[in-house]
Amino acid sequence: MYDFVVVGAGFAGCVLAERIANDLKKKVLVIEKRNHIGGNAYDYYNEDGILVHKYGPHIFHTNNKEVWDYLSRFTEWYYYQHRVLAYVDGMYVPIPINLNTINKLYNTNFTPKQLAEYFEKIKENRQEILNSEDVIVSRVGRELYEKFFKGYTKKQWDLYPSELSPEVTSRVPIRINRDDRYFTDRYQGLPKYGYTRMFEKMLENEKIHIMLKTDYKEVINSIEYGYLIYTGPIDYFFDYKYGKLPYRSLRFEFETLDCEKYQEAGTVNYPNDYDFTRITEFKYLTGQKHNKTTIVREYSAAEGEPYYPILQNENIERYKMYENEANKLKNVFFIGRLANYKYYNMDKVVEQALKLYIDKIRQ
Repeated sequence: MYDFVVVGAGFAGCVLAERIANDLKKKVLVIEKRNHIGGNAYDYYNEDGILVHKYGPHIFHTNNKEVWDYLSRFTEWYYYQHRVLAYVDGMYVPIPINLNTINKLYNTNFTPKQLAEYFEKIKENRQEILNSEDVIVSRVGRELYEKFFKGYTKKQWDLYPSELSPEVTSRVPIRINRDDRYFTDRYQGLPKYGYTRMFEKMLENEKIHIMLKTDYKEVINSIEYGYLIYTGPIDYFFDYKYGKLPYRSLRFEFETLDCEKYQEAGTVNYPNDYDFTRITEFKYLTGQKHNKTTIVREYSAAEGEPYYPILQNENIERYKMYENEANKLKNVFFIGRLANYKYYNMDKVVEQALKLYIDKIRQ
């Protein structure tokens, strides 16, 4: 008999299992279909001893002190602020677009005030922001949109920005200063000994039992439990009764090189060249010292693990049908990226899990 069954051992599942076991002293069964905990943040040491992220780079960043302090119970931090370059017009320039980007790209010497005036001159006026193309061209105009966004978005989603809802590109800032950090959150870094070790510490409790390599549907009817916390795909929970919710997936190509450094930043984006979207070099992210280095090339894919919900109106409407079904259920909680059909940053998932625990589970 378990008080709670948690489906999925990513951020949402691990946070809630930890809180229920350590704070409420209740028994929890965590069921995970993969052969490891940690969800997409899972990391491991490869055969050369280099710490890599199996599902692409994960840099933790948040402005929420409660979230940062909570995770700090289970890890020390390697303080790292991510910087990204984009390969455009045969040169490497900082992304998000900022003062340094424009001055290097066009061999100008703008001040912040002059850059603001330049953006004002080249932007296209839009009465309504209806899609992701509108978001960008209404801020920085057509040419920069085509250099940095159009090709990258097409590779990433197999859709042009004009075919995607505004929130896809509205996440990307445009700056008129020289701040070339990818994120500007107050708290930034990676778990000092890796995400997997952090999750292991979260789940170190005799009241937490973990089943890996298990589809919860194959065992759930033989388990006695009080409440179910579901972090998987919401359409799968309801047996796809309204059809599948579409996602874009990713394919990763890892390579270890016999050199200390491969590129000039943790991640380099390739919006217009090659088939991959970006290359990440893990030693930048982790701070690890090693005479070799491991990189990963990232390719977008139509099939595979669900990573990015495809935010088009028809898909959002289909999700709402599933959400209505979920709201009818008692003793079942839906939380996380897959259950909510939204692309959340890691800190947002932790924030939501802590809020769900306080508002509905701890009562």
